[in-house]
Amino acid sequence: MKNISYKDKLADLLSREYNCNKNDLFTEDNILTESALIEGRRRYSDEKYFFHMVTLGKNAVVTSDSCLHPFLLEFLKDQTGHCLFEIPKLLELERELGKYSYTLTPTYHMFLPCKKTEAKNDLQVKWYYDEEILPFYGDARFPNAICEEYLSCRPDRIVVTAMDGDEIIGMAGCSEDAPGWLQIGVDVIPEYRSRGIGTYLVSLLKNKIEEMGAVPFYGTSISNYHSWNIAINCGFRPAWVEIGAEETHEN
Repeated sequence: MKNISYKDKLADLLSREYNCNKNDLFTEDNILTESALIEGRRRYSDEKYFFHMVTLGKNAVVTSDSCLHPFLLEFLKDQTGHCLFEIPKLLELERELGKYSYTLTPTYHMFLPCKKTEAKNDLQVKWYYDEEILPFYGDARFPNAICEEYLSCRPDRIVVTAMDGDEIIGMAGCSEDAPGWLQIGVDVIPEYRSRGIGTYLVSLLKNKIEEMGAVPFYGTSISNYHSWNIAINCGFRPAWVEIGAEETHEN
């Protein structure tokens, strides 16, 4: 299979989100910037990051509110980038964030395609686009494949379903989180799992997105190895890890 790379496009996306130069993502030294809202970023919020950190495997790049900079300069000093994502350093970071009524989010483990794959299965599938997806909102069977509701900032663009007769047994969907960046999610009905349906649907959708000239990407948690295996079997590879902060909500 042909190997493919999205390195330059990823650097362009992350440099917007972390308010840094593209080369900053590949240096040996850790980088600290002040957070900013830059056009072309993924839009999960209309607020600037209070704290966000990313690594592509070498250094770490951190963008944050300026009030955190004195602490972060010491936090980042003489550290290998990926080590900053280990529990002892995250606990140190969590204590500091707590002073401002913030807490760490989960770590996001993100994947990009590394090779072409062929999607092979005898299942019947159906495709849905844009407004055709609207009837699926509110269906509790598909919490990962599509958003909870229509979001204009990152709309669901494509859904592909696997069918058993007239019954939907699996769904993969993608939301356009940034211009030309489509994040894939997948759900399979419990009694139909472990039959390769999720892998088949994700492969179909990944191929469709690439045919459109857009970038498919995939995210999962560190311990969800079932999801990791789907990604790897569909021709994805781990590409970056990031973590952020969110405000705490006290009762």
